Amino acid sequence: MEGSILNNLGIDPFYIILALAVLNLILLIVVFVGVLKMQQLYRGYDYFMRGKDAESLEELISEQMDEILELRSQDRANKDAIRTANKNSRAAFQKIGIVKYNAFQGMGGNLSFALAILDYTNTGFVINSVHSREGCYLYLKEVDRGETEVLLGNEEKEALEQALGYKEREQ
Repeated sequence: MEGSILNNLGIDPFYIILALAVLNLILLIVVFVGVLKMQQLYRGYDYFMRGKDAESLEELISEQMDEILELRSQDRANKDAIRTANKNSRAAFQKIGIVKYNAFQGMGGNLSFALAILDYTNTGFVINSVHSREGCYLYLKEVDRGETEVLLGNEEKEALEQALGYKEREQ
């Protein structure tokens, strides 16, 4: 029986032994990697279970669930507050344009001004303050979606264009 099976297959026994040795080496590496991963799991398990029994773990999980529910409730409240703040901010004045000018010849210092104040929908008003030697006069013109029913002066138009973002403010 001297290797009759191997002789019938036509395979040299050296190659079979070599293949089995390589297979053993691969299996040894797989086992080694498995042992390392198992040690990591045991370390994590030991750290987690240190000083705890089943009842304390149940308490811990219950506390964590309560905390998660509380955080969800706070998250919902925060989202509602943000939604309300966004609604309120749309109604607040957000866009401003201002132009300072001399209303009359001989008056220095650019004491007159046109001020445009608009909200998110470009609705608001333009205030024109005209300063003269006799006094200061204020004129208010309403703006609805970027348009006015009343004719605007040059300075008022410029202030409105600044507020609408069509024109940069001059420094």
